[in-house]
Amino acid sequence: MSKRPFSKPATTFAEQVALLQSRGMTVDDLAEAERHLSHINYYRLGAYWLPFEADHASHRFKPGTCFEDVIDLYRFDRQLRLLVLDAIERVEVSVRTQWAYHLAYRHGTHAHLDPSLASRRDWWQRHLDKLTAEVERADETFIAHLRNTYSEVLPPVWACCEVMSLGLLSNWYRNLKPMPTRRAIAAHFGLDDGVLASWLHHLTVVRNTCAHHARLWNREIAVSPAAPRSKPAALAGQFRPAKRIYNTLILLAYLLDEISPRSQWRAHLLALLDQHPKVDLAAMGFPEDWRLSVIPEHKS
Repeated sequence: MSKRPFSKPATTFAEQVALLQSRGMTVDDLAEAERHLSHINYYRLGAYWLPFEADHASHRFKPGTCFEDVIDLYRFDRQLRLLVLDAIERVEVSVRTQWAYHLAYRHGTHAHLDPSLASRRDWWQRHLDKLTAEVERADETFIAHLRNTYSEVLPPVWACCEVMSLGLLSNWYRNLKPMPTRRAIAAHFGLDDGVLASWLHHLTVVRNTCAHHARLWNREIAVSPAAPRSKPAALAGQFRPAKRIYNTLILLAYLLDEISPRSQWRAHLLALLDQHPKVDLAAMGFPEDWRLSVIPEHKS
């Protein structure tokens, strides 16, 4: 297929609204629609009206499509991203703590400098270089104090962990060689070590999606989290085959029960879903009987 030069002209916000109307979208308040488009790129918002199209080739909308419904979906996705980021932050901080604690307790205060604890020495050196770069970039007062006070290659593991990215933490855990240490960290969350490694990798991808303000609600997530077989029993058989956000939500709900049993995160998620009844939950991987699944459950 031969390529051709891009020739579409730029349009004003008013022209963008008119184009949507010409394709069958109902716009009740023209000024308000222009205002939205002046703050949300037309191209960005297009991902949210795509499900409302009857025919993508002509971009004609299904009868009854309203601009406000598209904005409602956009707002839902934004609130969903913020909620997911909130949960991932708590998970990341907790796993950092366990990783640092068990490395220091079992292998010494500077265990991260010991290549024998990594599954591969070349991997260890590459990721030690990344950790060193993150420590050098850090503007935390405690890092400056430790580096100015002590003569050492890097600060202790419990200090370094505080400036690690989730992606780097995921890699350090996945390549940790001593199985008793890996299992002890995972056991704190009631998981097998392989499942925790998989979940951290998955959450890194989801976190990056959220941090870059990308669409989340119907995204196909490239890295799937491992489905637990028996541990924890509450999640056995609950994961769906589709690579959608539903699996992420149920594993986050589980982890927050472990980390913060009094957390209202699950209630906030259910409230968000109830506040946007028009959102297509099937596009998020939700099963029809999801209200009977693990998401609504609370620990006694």
